[in-house]
Amino acid sequence: MATQERDLSGNMNANIIIQKQEQDISATMNANIIEKREQDLSAAMNAKIIGSGSQAMVLAHGYGTDQSIWDKITPVLAQTYKVIVFDWPFSGAVLKDPKLYDTAKYSSYDGFADHLIAFLDKNDLKSTVFVGHSMSGMIGCIASVKRPELFKRLIPIGASPRYINTDDYEGGFKVSDIDQIITNIETNYFNWCSFFASLIVDTKDPASTEKFEKLLKKMNPEVALPLAKTVFYSDHRETLEKVTTPCTIVQASNDVVIPNSVAYYMQEKIKGTTTVEMIECDGHFPQLNAHLQVLDVIKKVVGV
Repeated sequence: MATQERDLSGNMNANIIIQKQEQDISATMNANIIEKREQDLSAAMNAKIIGSGSQAMVLAHGYGTDQSIWDKITPVLAQTYKVIVFDWPFSGAVLKDPKLYDTAKYSSYDGFADHLIAFLDKNDLKSTVFVGHSMSGMIGCIASVKRPELFKRLIPIGASPRYINTDDYEGGFKVSDIDQIITNIETNYFNWCSFFASLIVDTKDPASTEKFEKLLKKMNPEVALPLAKTVFYSDHRETLEKVTTPCTIVQASNDVVIPNSVAYYMQEKIKGTTTVEMIECDGHFPQLNAHLQVLDVIKKVVGV
């Protein structure tokens, strides 16, 4: 009887050890898969460092574009700062392998914020000046809440915590407006690209309109649709009061996507010291059609 009990106990211990080893192996394999995926994604992000200044400045583009959206300002900034540009995984400049875009992960801005944090950690970037256009402005805010030491200053350009109006908040769109945008993307993406570009870029700047249209059309429609839902149905107003990093909000004076009131709403809600810089220009892309004014703002708030 005692021998049977010892054998039973030995078998149980062996099973526990084997099970634990299998769990460890499985965990290691999963970690390796995640690390490999992150390495593949990091390599595909086309990250570039321009300039050799002591202050790191990260420029992050928005929906439908890529790092070339900053081309008018990066050469000037690189004379003073260490400028880092990259392409988000939804960009047409990245998506040669659609599997790199994880629809579930990027169903909220939190997934992008985690990606940004991993990118900064991988490149040993701390206390950065983060310039984020449109959706990237809010992504930077979220990332700064999670890891404030990575950010010295936030400069969101044309950012919004919510696009849909409520009784006490002007986001710029009714729910039906957003529903129609999503339907148009789903039914005829390339026609929508042409229309949307002509709507939100300064009509007096046809070269910039054409540039944005071409960048939009490079994006995979199967990625553009879920990402549009992530962007246009988002609501991150509650995040703002958690942001303690100093913030300079850059707003075009006549942006058909973002009402001016949104910039002042963000200023009121953000806990860190926050100012609004209103740039006199039309459209959603001041870095394209008012780039000298954008440069003046950045130099003023960051210093030369």
